[in-house]
Amino acid sequence: MADALSFLSDNAVVAALKDTYSSFSARREALGLSNPGTVENVAREVQKDVLLSNFMFTGLRADLTKVFAMSPLFRVSHAFTMGSQQGTLPPYAFSSMYGSPRILLQGNIGSDGALAAVANYRWNSAWVTKTNTQIMPGSAQGLIQIDNDYTGSDFSASIKAFNPSILEGGITGIFMGSYLQSITPSLALGIEAMWQRQGLSVPPETAVSYCARYKGHDWIASAQLQAQGTINASYWKKLSDRVEAGVDMNLQFSPNPSMMGDIRKEGVTSVGTKYEFRASTFRAQIDSAGKLSCLLEKRVAMPISLTFAGEIDQVKQQAKIGLAVSFEMASEELMEQQESGEMPNVPSPPF
Repeated sequence: MADALSFLSDNAVVAALKDTYSSFSARREALGLSNPGTVENVAREVQKDVLLSNFMFTGLRADLTKVFAMSPLFRVSHAFTMGSQQGTLPPYAFSSMYGSPRILLQGNIGSDGALAAVANYRWNSAWVTKTNTQIMPGSAQGLIQIDNDYTGSDFSASIKAFNPSILEGGITGIFMGSYLQSITPSLALGIEAMWQRQGLSVPPETAVSYCARYKGHDWIASAQLQAQGTINASYWKKLSDRVEAGVDMNLQFSPNPSMMGDIRKEGVTSVGTKYEFRASTFRAQIDSAGKLSCLLEKRVAMPISLTFAGEIDQVKQQAKIGLAVSFEMASEELMEQQESGEMPNVPSPPF
């Protein structure tokens, strides 16, 4: 049987395709291209490292974490919150995490009944499958997200599904696919496509977004063009070994419902800096909407760290303040290994 089907692979057409692919792969390797990251994190240095969008909080917060093992990783956490704005965080939340080089399992349950679970699996060094499930109290529908990320030597590809279902007799949900490719050692171009359908009674919707990323010696610039008429541009620069700065601009162009044919233009520009000291990190940010924010993370001792967050809105004449204290405890064996510098060097879990 195998000899009878050998003509499918042993012919001039297949040989020509193999030679073309081998020649193309050799030329790609000769360019010395590196992995550019993902479309989702195309502006990670500015939006997720320098600016305060992912760090700001209000009220009082206390986090107690106990690490039982490092290989595999296992820890549990207790979080207490008071005075959180609009009740965004429950008064109490319990979470646990288990991580190995291939598997990551994490669960979180709050006193308000909110439940979140994460399960990631690394099939090989390049392919990771991620699942995220959330159940909110009082909500008629939860969230199920399934991601498949592939990291190549000079590209990244991802396929995501949000609440996929076939129970109505057809496919519903939100599906997204993205691809980011290094063109030169400095330039990377990407595309992201989205298909969604809330129900079989409504037609599906599609959208396509484009992005670009350029990396210099000590600076990175990126831009994104989304189908909804949104343009996002960012610029990050490393000023010194401990100082970083970034600028992020977001412009939205949408039809004005009150005026036929008129385009409504809205935009916000944010400027931020990040200072890293020996035992602390300070971030500051100001934007064109009149908001001034700062955040200070200070490690007082080995198991204790303090975080202070503050924001002043000059336009609305409002101020917000947050204070958090974190205790991270470990077993005596882990503390002895940490003090002696004999921590095991194992691959990180598939976060």
